[in-house]
Order: sequence, then structure tokens, then C-alpha cells
Amino acid sequence: MNQTNSAIDLNACAQLDDQLSQRFIALDPLGYFLIRVDVAAAELVVEHYGNTIDEQGLARDPDSGEVIACRKGGPRTPTAVLRGRTAKELGIALCEGDGDHPLSRLDHALYLGRELQKAEQCLREGSPYVQD
Repeated sequence: MNQTNSAIDLNACAQLDDQLSQRFIALDPLGYFLIRVDVAAAELVVEHYGNTIDEQGLARDPDSGEVIACRKGGPRTPTAVLRGRTAKELGIALCEGDGDHPLSRLDHALYLGRELQKAEQCLREGSPYVQD
């Protein structure tokens, strides 16, 4: 097999991902997640924050009613903090078993899976993780 034909065009893949990132995304009414890597503990950390979605599709703080800014928001207190060593461990904690799960949209669950895999890879490599 010709290696050129079997190689992945990384530039084309990056362009496709950038294009797909521009699509409309309906927010999960159960909230959003911030993911980080705790290098010292060798763990992934997932913080869940609740929100409500208004008639315009904007996320609002359920306590204050203020629109949640993407960039310059004040500190909020997470409704839950989960820690784990792998993306699979956290994915199972977020989606399986008894009790309430803070996800109501499949696209949100898929996004979290991708981000957790990326964070796990960064933890293994010792490289910085930036949530998309």
C-alpha cells in the first residue's frame, strides 16, 4: 500500500474540526463541565456547574439569573467535583449507575468523552491540557 494514500491528512482534519466547531450548539439545561488535569495527584478533575437555559438559548446562573459569561465570569461554586485516573473511570461516573446524572444531551456526553480522552493523554504525556 502506498504510504501517501494511507496517511491521515492532519491539516485537513484540523480544518474539518475547526469548521465543525462553528456549528450551533444547544446548551445542556443540566449544566456545564470544566475539566482540568491535577498533575500532582495524577488525576483528571471534572467540575459540574448548574445553569438554566433561557428562551434565547443563553445559560444563566440558577441563583442570580445572570447570563454566564464564557470568558470573564466571577467565581462559581461547582455542584459536583469528580476525580479519576482515566477518562473511562470519569465517563462511567458521569453516565452510569444509580442516582442522577448531570447530562441530558447525547452531544454533550460525546463532547465530554472527547475532552476526557484528550485530558488523559495530556496527563500521560505531561503536556498542558486546554479544554476546547
